[in-house]
This record gives sequence, C-alpha cells and structure tokens, in this order.
Amino acid sequence: MSSRLVHIGFGNMVASDRVVAIINPSSAPLRRLREEARSAGLLVDATQGRKTRAVLIMDSRHVVISAIQPETISSRFEDAGAETPEKSREETP
Repeated sequence: MSSRLVHIGFGNMVASDRVVAIINPSSAPLRRLREEARSAGLLVDATQGRKTRAVLIMDSRHVVISAIQPETISSRFEDAGAETPEKSREETP
C-alpha cells in the first residue's frame, strides 16, 4: 500500500491516508486540543513561526498545525487523490 504525501507548507508533508480531519483553528475546543497535544508530546508544528491557519488531526492522535489555509490543503489532497494507483486501476477495464 503506497501512501501519497501532501504538501502542507514550507516543505512539510503528511501522509494523505493518515489524516482524519483538516479543521480551521479558530474555535476554543481546537485551541484546547492543540494545548493537550502539546503537553502530551503529540503536536507537530509546521507553521515555521507563522500564524496557525489549519489543524490536521492524524489517525495516530498527532495534531499537526500548518500556516496554510484548510481549503488549500484540502485541494492538494484532492489533487493527490486523483493520481492514486487505486483510481487508475478502477478506471481500467
């Protein structure tokens, strides 16, 4: 099983099949989730010191923060999904 890597900003990548959700970080529960992940050692900061614009929840309970908008990351996931070997096999008769 081959996992596609998706660019989340500043040369950082995540495995597309490991992402559970991409969320806007503005709500209070997301701020709490980020702090809980930080204290548990599960926070991955991919912002390069810039403002957090997206929070990615991984299936491993890791929380990845990015300075790229959630819509941008989502479109990159869709682009990566269009190139998966599974889809090309489904389309082949």
